[in-house]
Amino acid sequence: MKSDAKPARYIVAGKESPMEKTIRYNVLSQVVGAEAGFALRCKQAALLVAGVLFLALAAKIKVPMWPVPITMGTFAVLTIGAAYGPRLGLVTMMVYMLVGALGFDVFAGSSAEVSGLSYMLGGTGGYLVGYVMATLALGVLAQRGWDRSVSWMALAMLIGNSLIYIPGVLWLGQLYGWDKPILAWGLTPFLVGDALKLALAAVLLPVAWKLVSRARD
Repeated sequence: MKSDAKPARYIVAGKESPMEKTIRYNVLSQVVGAEAGFALRCKQAALLVAGVLFLALAAKIKVPMWPVPITMGTFAVLTIGAAYGPRLGLVTMMVYMLVGALGFDVFAGSSAEVSGLSYMLGGTGGYLVGYVMATLALGVLAQRGWDRSVSWMALAMLIGNSLIYIPGVLWLGQLYGWDKPILAWGLTPFLVGDALKLALAAVLLPVAWKLVSRARD
């Protein structure tokens, strides 16, 4: 896996060390714009707001597709995790969840009539837990440089999607009973669309890194 970006630092037992084998790379949001001081805090605040808006808007986008329409919510979750890193990505995701819990219509299946905690604790609850897990995972993998290669980013997206589906399907099973067609309700209809979103994100992030590297040269 190649990368034009230099690792941010080497870490051993909480201390910087040139002998550490694990390399932690900067994520995309860290190399664009301010990198220190008050300007960095302002950038992070702006990214947080933009991320929440992106998540809310993407959740409402529906692209006609067989067997079910594609929603872009998972695409937004995974790309934000990779672009923001685990810390800013997690904070952004938790603010998004808070906005949804307060009753705002920011989720794919929420509406003016069904929203807030009642919606979050329904059939979609496990997937929302998976959103948080996937955001963290993509952020950590991006710090390992996986977002700079199409093949590694595709694998990261596959891992992220799995982390969304596992708690989602388990939640559905517990909520409605395993005698119901849980996989047909919460997994198989979405696999084609998720494969397309995986391919899009696998290309998008490495291309973004190449553009940033050229701009910084």
